[in-house]
Amino acid sequence: MSALLRVEDLSLQFRTRDGLVRALEQVSLEVGRGETVGLVGESGSGKSVLSYALLGLSDAAARITAGSASFDGFDLLGADEADLRNLRGREVAMIFQNPKVALNPIRKVGHQIEDVLLRHTTTTRAALRERAIECLAEMRIPDPARRYHAYPFELSGGLCQRVMIAIALACNPKLLIADEPTTGLDVTTQAAIMQLIREKSRERGMAMLLITHDLGLAREQCDRMVVMHAGHVVETAPTDTLFAQPLHPYTRQLIAATPVGRASLDELEPIRGQLPDLRRADLPACRFAERCAHRTEACDRPLPRLQDGHHIVRCHRPQETLA
Repeated sequence: MSALLRVEDLSLQFRTRDGLVRALEQVSLEVGRGETVGLVGESGSGKSVLSYALLGLSDAAARITAGSASFDGFDLLGADEADLRNLRGREVAMIFQNPKVALNPIRKVGHQIEDVLLRHTTTTRAALRERAIECLAEMRIPDPARRYHAYPFELSGGLCQRVMIAIALACNPKLLIADEPTTGLDVTTQAAIMQLIREKSRERGMAMLLITHDLGLAREQCDRMVVMHAGHVVETAPTDTLFAQPLHPYTRQLIAATPVGRASLDELEPIRGQLPDLRRADLPACRFAERCAHRTEACDRPLPRLQDGHHIVRCHRPQETLA
């Protein structure tokens, strides 16, 4: 499978009053055409920071210090803003974490869909309204002609999420970045939203990068998983392989802390400690080392990149710590 999105050794820092925040360090990942990849890890691990960096949406204080990123051969990091505006929404679309915040509160949702269609398609102005209503209907929004005139505050969280998906998919992008697409939704709505996204992905041959801290959700939806911790990618593997044989100590603890396939919550094992302060000048080579029960002097050396087929892990002792 050829890579549609390729990120290699990407590093990013934020300049703040309290010093440099080393938010991403040597991050590498790939998403193949038509593939769904899960980007998982605790809150604060750098998942959303990475997605914003790829689309040129980073905060003004952010600075990419190393690495490369390309989409279908297009240099994402070297592109100017005009080129990125042409790409966003047309070739690559994004579902943001909180749709009620991401949507324009003083603009009707139908008009917000029209904005994207007008910018990126050849849809005539006369046909915009009809096409926008079609987009809402495709998301199975009841009475789409009436909801076309609604403002975001008049809709439930689940309907706002469907509107956000309608906007993201309006131009049939090749890649969808879904950043915590079910945050704040009840379980029933969450399942319906993810089924809808997955169906549209399959219908259109669209690739998806699913960003979530919910391993259960990622296990159900993703072909392959990328595990992040404190700005590092620590493990990458096909989903079944990752859950059957997680090699990195952090991945194993993350799985152990997830209520998937467990008879009781008493079986859950919380992850020790906290994410390190990324402003520290003395960050260890392995940012999980201070939370790891298997730490040795070797963990102070630069991280290796060990690969067995499609299974990649960055740890000095991945096999030894399985015992």
